[in-house]
Amino acid sequence: RRRRQRIERVLPLPLAFQGAQPAAGAVQSGPALPVYRINPGDELEINVWREDQLQRAVKVLPDGTIAFPLVGSIQAAGKTTVEIESVISAGLANKYVDGKVPDVTVAVRSPAGLQFSVIGKVKGAGTFTPGRYVTLLEALSLAGGADEFASLDSIVIVRKTATGLVSIPARLGGILRSKSVSADAVRNIPMIESGDTVIVP
Repeated sequence: RRRRQRIERVLPLPLAFQGAQPAAGAVQSGPALPVYRINPGDELEINVWREDQLQRAVKVLPDGTIAFPLVGSIQAAGKTTVEIESVISAGLANKYVDGKVPDVTVAVRSPAGLQFSVIGKVKGAGTFTPGRYVTLLEALSLAGGADEFASLDSIVIVRKTATGLVSIPARLGGILRSKSVSADAVRNIPMIESGDTVIVP
């Protein structure tokens, strides 16, 4: 039996990255969209081909794990859908003759765990669950935009990493207060990751 092609399942692109090829002279590139990694609170849809009893929707627990029949507990947080497929396939291998496991597919049904916060001099500070990756510019838009006294060239993104918190400086003054926007300015807009806190002083 020929195995179906495995395709990485990712979230829909932000509007800025959708659509056809740009026209000549248009800005053609922006911030690179990161590969989506599972977060606690996400809901996943898991299917094993022709195994109806193994098809289900599961929610990633606060500790980052999911439970799957015949496999047990799986550390899902921080992994891609393809990586989780591989873990499930390996866990099912001894349940099938010659270890030939039917195709396993994992998709993000609800990216509810992808959250970030915006605080400081914005019109609507808070925590947001956009359901997709967003740029810093889109994050400020979700927060109602910066107020008139905000220092747009002193924005800081506080990000959680495996080794602790890191601060990422960002400058948006040249974009929001300029009459024209350069391609370099667009390329330098940071992407927001789950768990980020955006501080607008």
